Amino acid sequence: MLLGSERLLASGRLNGLKVGILANPASVDHDYRHIVDQLAASDTFDLAAIFGPQHGFNSDLQDNMIETPHATDPKRGVPIFSLYSETREPTKEMLDLIDVLVIDLQDVGARIYTFIYTMANCLRAAAKTGTPVIVCDRPNPIGGVAVAGPMLEPGYESFVGQFPIPMRHGMTVAELAKLFNEHFEIDAPLETVTMEGWSRTDYFDDTDVPWIMPSPNMPTLETAIVYPGTVLFEGTMVSEGRGTTRPFELIGAPYLDAEALAARMNAHGLGGVYFRPVVFEPTFQKHAKTPCGGCQLHITEREAFEPVIAGAALIRECYGLAPEQFAWREGPYEYEHDKMPIDILAGSPELREQVEAQVAVMDIAESWTTGVAEFSALRLPYLLY
Repeated sequence: MLLGSERLLASGRLNGLKVGILANPASVDHDYRHIVDQLAASDTFDLAAIFGPQHGFNSDLQDNMIETPHATDPKRGVPIFSLYSETREPTKEMLDLIDVLVIDLQDVGARIYTFIYTMANCLRAAAKTGTPVIVCDRPNPIGGVAVAGPMLEPGYESFVGQFPIPMRHGMTVAELAKLFNEHFEIDAPLETVTMEGWSRTDYFDDTDVPWIMPSPNMPTLETAIVYPGTVLFEGTMVSEGRGTTRPFELIGAPYLDAEALAARMNAHGLGGVYFRPVVFEPTFQKHAKTPCGGCQLHITEREAFEPVIAGAALIRECYGLAPEQFAWREGPYEYEHDKMPIDILAGSPELREQVEAQVAVMDIAESWTTGVAEFSALRLPYLLY
């Protein structure tokens, strides 16, 4: 297959232009060549500026709300503008340095992954200045078929959810760019460069594209597969496995009985997953240097696995096992101070209220069906494959 970036660089479209690039370490081609290196090596156009999303252009900063400073690339002598700093949107002064902004970022298929909102912010800035934006497409690592989870409701917009879409959106980054730009009326001068040879049923390892960590706590495809559900634990004081070698696959807290939690989870009979009791000790973040009882999610059949249902069920059972010790995380979260982090992540207070009421897992999932059906129809005109 061919990536959007590979097709763009072969097209001559950038000839004679001053190019800005929004990228991070995962912005490589099939031969592991980074797009910045390829842009800098060209003698037909000029690399004029580099932009970096959350975690930085080098993806070296671990956690949320740790801002990256602006810098100058020592090798290429061009500015590196952080879009996770005092600004989330390129300024006019930044865009005045370039003729076109190219975006080449690896998404992971979940509503709350912030790279797609950095892209949306770039489109907003470009709409004001008239700067052309070219979005190079990459695979959705967890496929482009399944759509699942709660919708984001009006009033719960944040940097982990700017638009009313479900938790698992089933779209590629270029498809999302078209959806944001056209349906949600950003109206920037947008071009998309599609992939060749990608199928909606493909997971990342069905392609020949090399896996590079798109962010520090997304080490493997297995992480991406569970992430749309277990990322909800960022809204709790239960560890989502940050500070371990299996973030988002390990879930636990010091007060939880690992065997009891795993037994409760396996009793649900959720498809495509086995919950194995574990005790783990995070090296940083929640419960650092403290043994946590919990479970590891082992995916046995990924097409049958429903990550958002699994994540909601896990939160429900963690709460049910120890309601006096379970705690929701307090804000701020992604710079939102007034709303609870779990509500921002889930897109509304409904999931939190369902967990506290111990609503049955399948009834929780049933509450998402109308929104998922509406979005599934809404996205159809923007699908490129």
